[in-house]
Amino acid sequence: MKLSINYKSILAASLLTVALLSSCTSSQSGATSTPVSNLAKMSAIASTAVAEVTDTTTFTELIWADEFDYSGAPDPAKWGYDTGGHGWGNNELQHYTDSPANASVADGLLTITARKESTQGRDYSSARLVTKGKGDFLYGRFEIRAKLPTGRGTWPAIWMLPTDWAYGGWPKSGEIDIMEHVGYDQNKVHVTVHTEAYNHGKGTQKGNSKVIPTASSEFHNYRVDWTPYAIRGYIDNSQVFEFINDGKGFATWPFDKRFHLLLNIAVGGDWGGSQGVDPSVYPQSMEIDYVRVYKMNEQ
Repeated sequence: MKLSINYKSILAASLLTVALLSSCTSSQSGATSTPVSNLAKMSAIASTAVAEVTDTTTFTELIWADEFDYSGAPDPAKWGYDTGGHGWGNNELQHYTDSPANASVADGLLTITARKESTQGRDYSSARLVTKGKGDFLYGRFEIRAKLPTGRGTWPAIWMLPTDWAYGGWPKSGEIDIMEHVGYDQNKVHVTVHTEAYNHGKGTQKGNSKVIPTASSEFHNYRVDWTPYAIRGYIDNSQVFEFINDGKGFATWPFDKRFHLLLNIAVGGDWGGSQGVDPSVYPQSMEIDYVRVYKMNEQ
C-alpha cells in the first residue's frame, strides 16, 4: 500500500499554523491581527492537505480464480461446503447440502439453487460454498460476476469470514459482505462490514446499498478492494461503500487477518424472511460467471 501525499498542501498547513500563532501573538501585543477572511482561506487549504493523503493501492496480479470452464461439481481444489440446517445464527429455514442439485457447474457458470423440498427435517435445501483452507487471503481485490435470485424469502450472499477467528467468535473477528440481497426488497444490493463495535446485532453495522434494476435478470460485477487502510465496495466498478481503518484496534478493525470467500442462498431468516417466505417462487438460483482474486501490490 502506498500513501500519496501532496507536500505543497502539507506546507500550506504548516504555514497556517505559523500564521495563527503569529496572529495570537500580534493581538496580545496590540498589533493588527490577520483578517478573518484570510484565516478562513488558510483553514480551507489545511483541510485539503489532510484530504489529499490518499490510498493509491493497485491490484494487478491474479492469484486465485475460478472461471467455471468445466462441468460437474464445483472444483474440490477450490471449494468446500458448509452443510447443515441449524438456522446458522439467523433462524434460516434451509438445510445446506453438498448435492449437485444445489450446486453445480455447466455452460461456464456455477449455479447455486435453493429448492422447496424436505431435507433433513427442513423444508428447503440449498448450498453454501466456501474457500476455507483452499483460498485464504489477507488483503486484495475480490471480484465476482453474478446474477441474483428473486422472490420473497430468498437471501443470496457473496461474502467473507475470518479463517482463524483470531479475535474471537462473531462479530469480534469481522465479516465482509461483498453482496447481499433480500428478495422482498428486490434489486436493492447491499455492501456491509461487521465488527465487534459495528454489527447488525447492535444495529451499528457499516454499509451502503444501491438499486440495480436488473440484479436478477442480468449479470453484474460485485467487488471489494481490501487494504490495511480501507475496505471499499463496488458494483459494476462504481464505488458504493468505504470503511476506513480508524487505527483503534480490532474492535473496529479486525481486518488484519486471513479471510475466505463464501457463496450461498439462504431461505428466510431474521432478515431474508422478515416479510415472510413465498414457497411458490422456488426453485431459485444464483448464477456466477467467475470469481477472481487479485493480490494487493506492495508499494
